[in-house]
Formats: sequence, structure tokens, C-alpha cells
Amino acid sequence: MKYPNRKLNMLIISLLIIALVTACSGNSTTPPAGNNGNQETESAETNTPNVHSFEDVSADIRGNQSPTQEQIDLVNLTLNDTYLGDPFDEVIPSDYSAYPFKEEVVLDVWMPAHSDIPDMNAHAIQKQVEKLTGIKVNFITPPIGQEADAFTLMISSGDLPDIIMEPERYPGGFNAGVNDGAFLDLTDLMEKHAPNYTAWRNSDEVRRKTSVTDDGRLLGFYGLAPYSEWMWFGMLIKQEALEKTGMEVPNTIDEWYAFLTKAKEVGYSEPLNYGSNYGQIFTGILNGAFGVWDWTFLAEDGKVGWGPAQPLAKQYLETMQKWNKEGLLNRDWATADFNQRMATAISDKTAAMMDSPDTMWSFWKQQNNIDFVGALNPVLNEGDKSATTYRNFKRTGISAAITTQSKNVEAAMAWLDFNYTKKGWELLNYGEYGTVHLIDEEGKPYYHKESYIYNDPDGQPVAVALNKYRRHSWANIRDEHNSNPLIVAEGSYSGDIRQLWTDNMDASVAMPPISFTTEEASREAELGNQLSTLRNEYFAKIIKGELPVDAYDRFLSEAQKMGLEEFLSIHQAALDRYNNR
Repeated sequence: MKYPNRKLNMLIISLLIIALVTACSGNSTTPPAGNNGNQETESAETNTPNVHSFEDVSADIRGNQSPTQEQIDLVNLTLNDTYLGDPFDEVIPSDYSAYPFKEEVVLDVWMPAHSDIPDMNAHAIQKQVEKLTGIKVNFITPPIGQEADAFTLMISSGDLPDIIMEPERYPGGFNAGVNDGAFLDLTDLMEKHAPNYTAWRNSDEVRRKTSVTDDGRLLGFYGLAPYSEWMWFGMLIKQEALEKTGMEVPNTIDEWYAFLTKAKEVGYSEPLNYGSNYGQIFTGILNGAFGVWDWTFLAEDGKVGWGPAQPLAKQYLETMQKWNKEGLLNRDWATADFNQRMATAISDKTAAMMDSPDTMWSFWKQQNNIDFVGALNPVLNEGDKSATTYRNFKRTGISAAITTQSKNVEAAMAWLDFNYTKKGWELLNYGEYGTVHLIDEEGKPYYHKESYIYNDPDGQPVAVALNKYRRHSWANIRDEHNSNPLIVAEGSYSGDIRQLWTDNMDASVAMPPISFTTEEASREAELGNQLSTLRNEYFAKIIKGELPVDAYDRFLSEAQKMGLEEFLSIHQAALDRYNNR
């Protein structure tokens, strides 16, 4: 897809960048990251110093469990971050020289709606960001379920906002959006106008590598974590099911079969909640034991492989067909949505399921007092190492692009760059000081017992409040392990399960976040859609018993005719470029 009036847009971009750089040339020095804004900068228009010299207020804020209104305002309404500690290996930047922004501006920001946030324009955190940065925003959110159509209509109309969240929705991906003239290439602007993002992404090689294109361009702002986040999805078992069956946590496929069979005998009519709204039956948990990964993976020779085409695929399908026939799986596994799965999960039908321990701590433990444990991904043979294709490459959350029609590129970059300051890290991860979080003696934010996260005035559960009072998935420094209230809540053990999985599974088969050229992206999407549809149809029908296991041979033959080798060659080329970044 080509963006309308591309040549005209590219001319505008060039003029815009030249004008932007020229207008800002009076600001010859940018304070280095980590200086708490104590250096002086000059406004290009007035040449008056923009000084942020903060008094150290650590003694008043750290460990204070009953802050006064004056202290609350000091934290929430000023850029002073002296009370915050340095919890990570790399220091979070603190360059506030751009704030408050030098002129009044209102930025339009397009983003998908969120069911837990009725109105992004009324979100408390974003209102606070506006006050601290001096940059106002107007969020444009399509109705839930209409995001794809709304995005397509917006792009095709040529009427773009200043910023687009989740720009990967563009046909052909982020790269294509820049190449077509819809999004700005920010490579030459990042260091000057996004000093915090620049410092943070460059402070770690993994973050640097996963936020740059194969040809060295910086297209936008990515969510970048301070560590590799724990894996979040796996096998979970009700503690009562282990007690009723008298069995230990299963490890091999055979042990799982024995456990599920026994669970059915003692009353769990559909012992394994097998379907998943995250990808239906293809979760890499059971099929991974056979090396039949969901999609692409890194083979032992370092080459890209396709999971559904691996040698033991028929053995996997034969196993699952047997389990399904014997009633070990939930009957609606192929069609159940999230609400249906949760309703079954909390019933006496389910003994085990595949999901996030954060989610199940809320549904099982918090709401229904059902204890549970985590199990490693099953292995085929005793002594095999449990494996997963999930690995976090310190890139998380969502990304943001600045469009070629942005009315103030510098302001758009400054607004996004705030998210990578120490103050932005605190606010976006932990919410408002006082009502939502406090600061401990070491300068680390935490949710206190009276926090709105755990005591929402509207009676919403934690699973909703985590989006209502903070930003859970954003273009920022996401502190998942410490700020996810489902992990850090008193009594929660979901984080322990996630860490157990991460520390005890081999993730060498995980593919890094590769990217495709514009030409590759179009062909990869075409082939990928065809192969995915083919896999879904054959695998589901074989497991249901609607097709014999030998129908897999026909599936593989059709996949090869569709262009499986070409599909793999595209991924291999992208992987080779990634490795050379």
C-alpha cells in the first residue's frame, strides 16, 4: 500500500526537519541523562535559561506513610525526583530540560480503546503527564472491536493525527509506514529531542538492538524494559486436584496423561482447559514437548524452522486426538472465548489450565479462594529439558510513531520522551502518589494497603484497577516485576510461578524480534495467513477426530505447495540481518 501524495509528504518532511533543527539550534547543549535536570539549557526562541534545580526531599518522602497534602503535591505536581532511588543496573535518565514545553500545543494521539479505560482523555495518569510536561493531548479511540477498520480508514483517508500508538498495524508494518511517508523517520532527531529515550535504549545492548532497524534507523518509541521480563503463560494446576488425585506435579507427557485421567476419575469432568484465547490450541506448551512449536523457532543449527512441519507432528496430533476422545479436554476448546474459559476454570470441571498466573491469581485465588501451582512445560522423555519459544528481549508494552502530519514534531517527541525519565517511570508504572502508591525507605515506589489499586472506590477488581490507575502497556520503561499489582499483591504467588518458568526452561529456540523489508512484509503476510489458516484447519480437525492422523501428510504437502520454503527464507534473511545489527 502506498501512502497518498507520498512525494509531497516527503518534501514536507524534509522541510519540517530542516525547520525543526534550525529552530532548535540555539540550544547547543543537552543535559546528560541522570543529572536530575540540574544543568541549564536555553530556549531557542528567548535564549532564557530553562533551569531545573531540585532540592533534595528524600527525608520528607522516603518511608513516609502519611504524607501531607503539600508533600503529595510536591511529588505529583513537580518534576522533583530526588526522593527516588536507582533500582536497576542502569540509571534511569532524568533530563527535564524540555519541560514545561515552551509553547502551548495540543497533540492528537490515536490509540485502540481499552475495556478498562472508559475515556483515555479522563485518565488520571495522562492528566498528570500533561501538567508535568505542559503538553496537552487529545486521545482518539475507536470503539472496541472496530480498531482494525478504524485504523485502515484513517490511513486511507490521509488525515493523520500527531502520534499513532501501535503503528505496526500499518499494512506491511512500521517500516512500510515510514517508507510510504505516513510516519516520520526519527533517526536524526532522537538524540536532540528525545534525550531520555536515547540514553535508556543505548544503556543496554539488547535494548539498543531491538529498537533499531536492520539498516540503523530509529522509527519510533518502543516500550523498553529494565530487564528481561518473566514468561507469563504456562500450565497451572489447582492444588485441590493434586490432593484429590494424590499425585505430584506432572512433568512428562505420559505423567500428564496419567494425572488428567485420574483427575477425571475423581470428578473433574473436563480436567484440562485446553483452549486459549491467546491462540486457541497453539500455545507451545504441549506441542512444544514434541518440538512442534506454534510457528517459527530457532533450530539447533541456528536456522529458522517452522514448528508445524517438524518430525514428531503426527505423534503430537495422535496424542491430542486420544486425549480429546477420552474427554480429558474441555469440550468447547476450539471456540471458547475468555469469559467462557474463566467460567469453566472456576467450576468443578477444571483441574488444570494453560494461562497467565497473574490472571488466574485474580480469578482463582483472589475471587474464589482456589489455590494453584505452576508446572513447567511438559517434556516427552524423562530427563529432557523443558523448553519454550517465549523470551523477553527487553522490548515490551507498545510502540509509538510520529506521523508526517504532526503539527509539532518537537512537542510530540518531548511528550513521548517524558515516559523514559525517572519521573515518568514512577508515574506511569505506579500511578499517583498518595492514593495509589507511596515511597519506601530506599526510594522505591510501592502500593500501600489503602491503595486504590487494592481498594478501588468503584469496587473494581485489581485486574481492572491495574489499567485504571496506571499504564500497564505503553511506550515507556515498564517495571513489570515490581509494579504489576497482580504480582506484588500481598499473598500473590504469580510472580514466583513466572520466575520458576523463566529460570527453569530452555528459551534457546525463541526467535528475536526480527523485522521485514517492505517487499518481504507483503509476501510474508500473504504466505503466513495462508499457512496459519491451513494449520488451524488441519490440526483442529485431526484433534477432534474429524480427520485421521495420516491427514497430516496431506497438510504438509499443501503447506509446501503454498510456499513454505519461501516463507522460511524470508524469515531467515530477516534473522541474518538482525544478527548483524
